Amino acid sequence: MQLKKLPNCRLRGHLRINLSLLGILLASQATSAPVFVRVMPELDHQYIGGWEHFVGGGVAVFDCNGDTLADLYLAGGEADAILLVNQSGADVAFAEQTPDSLRLTGVIGAYPFDFDNDGWLDLFVLRVGENLLMKGLPDCQFQNAGAELGYRDVEAWSTAFSATWEDGETFPTFAVGNYVDRNDPNGPFQACDTNYLYRPSQYDTPIALDPGYCPLSMLFTDWGRNGRQDLRVSNDRHYYVRGGEEQMWAMEPTPRLFTEADGWRSFSIWGMGIASEDLTGDGLPEIYLSSMGDQKFQMLDVTATGPTYQDATYSFGTTAHRPYIGDEGRPSTGWHIAFGDVDNDGRSDAFIAKGNVEQMPDAAMEDPNNLLMQQPDGTFAEIGDVAGIATTDRSRGATLWDFNNDGLLDIAVVNRRAPVEIYQNRTADAGNWIAFNLRQDGANRFVIGGWIEVQTPDGSRFRELVVGGGHAGGGLGTVHVGLGSESEARLRVHWPDGGTSDWVTLDVNQPYQISRSGQNLLVDR
Repeated sequence: MQLKKLPNCRLRGHLRINLSLLGILLASQATSAPVFVRVMPELDHQYIGGWEHFVGGGVAVFDCNGDTLADLYLAGGEADAILLVNQSGADVAFAEQTPDSLRLTGVIGAYPFDFDNDGWLDLFVLRVGENLLMKGLPDCQFQNAGAELGYRDVEAWSTAFSATWEDGETFPTFAVGNYVDRNDPNGPFQACDTNYLYRPSQYDTPIALDPGYCPLSMLFTDWGRNGRQDLRVSNDRHYYVRGGEEQMWAMEPTPRLFTEADGWRSFSIWGMGIASEDLTGDGLPEIYLSSMGDQKFQMLDVTATGPTYQDATYSFGTTAHRPYIGDEGRPSTGWHIAFGDVDNDGRSDAFIAKGNVEQMPDAAMEDPNNLLMQQPDGTFAEIGDVAGIATTDRSRGATLWDFNNDGLLDIAVVNRRAPVEIYQNRTADAGNWIAFNLRQDGANRFVIGGWIEVQTPDGSRFRELVVGGGHAGGGLGTVHVGLGSESEARLRVHWPDGGTSDWVTLDVNQPYQISRSGQNLLVDR
């Protein structure tokens, strides 16, 4: 497979920042250090349970009632999962309003996507046991709609999910990752279960993605801008122990694993979560994988002809391998991982939820969550303690999202056996920003597989529209882009069907509703 060569490509053997990014970095205005303030400390929802809930604890982020504010569905494990409906004004606030249909136990996590193309976001709920396809209705109501689509669940211990729309399809293709086979008498080690791919013509007879190596995150991504989203899978070597590796499935008519012959480089980690975003302005996403011990930061080698990635973890300062406060010397354990520009300086930062699996003696027990700020030279520096988010509970799922539509990304974290944490971003003197909700008529209403390109005089910023990644939960809806000191931006969309819109010029510091009209854009504030 030939990669599409973009104008500012990266070179083999060393890392560099392209000229577009250099302009962004030099022009970005100085901002105050990010400040987060915890809100709703009285909220006592916890993710609890036995060994089946050592992993999971995800957060689904989506607007379930059409008021443009992001609502939260939080996994509970052996406790009930709950829905927090957003009540924010200037201050971030939520009210627990869980419908009976979502008050479920055994929930590992959930991902929003519009599987029936009606404009209301639905939920795929990952569980220990039966997974559920929950159809979204007005006013944050839901109903089980698996039978409506002919979906038949393969009951397992499901810990990963991602979805996309393949060419010409009305309904989504989605993948479900299954962890340890609890029924294997020789388990749990070397007893990883089979993963499954559900295509629209065969929701009742899914395709086995075998071998499976105990995945804790999946992501359909157009890693090389070839017009097709392939499936990256991050696996936990704690249970496959040996003989396994990280994986990438080529979404051909018969899915196949990329191998060394394709340029894929085999490696194994205690894979927990996936974050994907273009940090260099060349239109190709970097990959950041959470793990026990070192996190792994990768860049695509565009001089190769396949998915060949170079490890850049130490060069970018993204190892985040030990606690940065206290006197713990043991390795950290990373779970949910996400990119986002928390101070709107035009550079994406990274958040990692951390926490011991339970009582693993070789891993840190006092393990603060990370907030890694991207610096003008492209490297990252830790400021979690300065920002006020360095708590040491056993964190699992999380999100970086603007809860009150003020242009600043806030944080929510689900903890194992400790209350959920919600933080409002109150950073002073943050930079400018712009945000988008993108829609099209017909199939794939939320334009999954498309790319948003935001251009300023100093270069372009790209965002891929995806369902998946993170750890056991993700968000769908508003796309936020920090702009530094820029006062105007141009937008165009690269559609999943291969077309590209004309440019539109937009003012900053406000959200936009963007609709597709042919190949072009209708803009509403």
